[in-house]
Amino acid sequence: MKETRERPRPKQPPAKAAGSGSGSGIKMKVGQTVEIEVRRLGINGEGVGYYERQVVFVPGALPDEKVLARITKVEAKHAVAELVRVLKPAAGRVEPPCPVYAQCGGCTLQHASYDLQLEMKRELVRESFARYAKLTNAPIEPTVGMDDPWGYRNKAQLPIVQHRGEVVVGLYQAGSHHIVDVSGCLVQHPLTNKIVAEVRDICRDLGVSLYNEKTHKGELRTVVARVGFETGECQLTLVTRVRELSHRNELIKRIVKRVPEITSIMQNINPEKTSLIFGEETLPLWGAEQMQETLGDVQFSLSPRAFFQLNPEQTTKLYNLVADAAALTGTEIVVDAYCGVGTIGLWLAKNAREIHGMDITPEAIADAKQNAERTGVTNARFVVGAAEKILVDWMKQGLRPDVVVVDPPRTGLHPELLQALLKTTPKRIVYVSCNPSTLGKDCGVLREKYDVQKITPVDMFPQTAHVESVTVLVRK
Repeated sequence: MKETRERPRPKQPPAKAAGSGSGSGIKMKVGQTVEIEVRRLGINGEGVGYYERQVVFVPGALPDEKVLARITKVEAKHAVAELVRVLKPAAGRVEPPCPVYAQCGGCTLQHASYDLQLEMKRELVRESFARYAKLTNAPIEPTVGMDDPWGYRNKAQLPIVQHRGEVVVGLYQAGSHHIVDVSGCLVQHPLTNKIVAEVRDICRDLGVSLYNEKTHKGELRTVVARVGFETGECQLTLVTRVRELSHRNELIKRIVKRVPEITSIMQNINPEKTSLIFGEETLPLWGAEQMQETLGDVQFSLSPRAFFQLNPEQTTKLYNLVADAAALTGTEIVVDAYCGVGTIGLWLAKNAREIHGMDITPEAIADAKQNAERTGVTNARFVVGAAEKILVDWMKQGLRPDVVVVDPPRTGLHPELLQALLKTTPKRIVYVSCNPSTLGKDCGVLREKYDVQKITPVDMFPQTAHVESVTVLVRK
């Protein structure tokens, strides 16, 4: 899983030049106000309705609502509208508790009750299987939710900028370069909020040079704070454009004094003009080079760039579902594709004969090996490489896995990996997905030789439209 997966951001449908849609069959015009019956939730949390049989996306609207909306964009096959007024609210509509909810865009469903959020996420998965896998009666379980769907995120990675004379750490408002201060975010762990706020204030007081994406000048780009829910350890990573950070020693001194919970301060260098958060080089500044965390009986060492699930409580539920889906008896050879720091593989190791994991991030594989050693797992091996290449190589060497667990990024499985799975035909495939659309498409391909036995949505990111799921595919 890649870093881009970690922060689900709201997106509008692909933008083209706005117009009247002449020649496309769409009669709506930009600026037109229309009444819309909202039928369902879109993949990014927007309401999807119809006006004169034409699809309209309305951010902020909910299924079963009647709304008044103003058209802001007309495309060949759909239109986008802004919500003007709710004429008939859904039973589950609530007042968002976040003061910057409308501006931030990080959470897209705070205006829906939590029970409604869980229902809508299950429906997103159902629609995807019906559309892409041609399964109209897919075996989908109720969404696994949280008792308290707030304060669950163990990591914040936020740009730090000079904005209107103030130092701000926040998120860019959807569709703009206006940054919104989210230093007191309600879905973040309180310690990540504390770290972010203190770093912001210290940088302001010291006059640290901040990165400007337009001029590609300045030093400090991004503040990344990660908290161990079980260990209490905290890791701060400062992403910079340059190696030499001004006021570095005083900056470190003040951070350690104001946030004594911090156990690791690292510097990642990203000199490129890019939207990617991390660069290739990471240097230690103070304390440990890795942060320690535990999930169940498994111990993890986490370097700054290593992926680790953002919601520990739900991660435990997710991995237990994976273990149930794998149905291991102690004799199976298991492949853990896209293994990251080895989380799933190590979770399954005690009930498997062998675990074989791969990932394209070298630091993640180094962490996976160390995590196996710390946990006392001796039947797992982890290698650097793309899953679609490594699995084919292992097949040529005679490896025939009984169970393959895949946990890909939002883009889904590589086509070569899909073909390798159809050729290898393990008894079981356990597909952990963060994108219902690519899950549905991939399962549509795998249905050539596999039956979809069970799909369980898991709410890893409450207050957003993001939904994970665990799908069990059994060889026909």
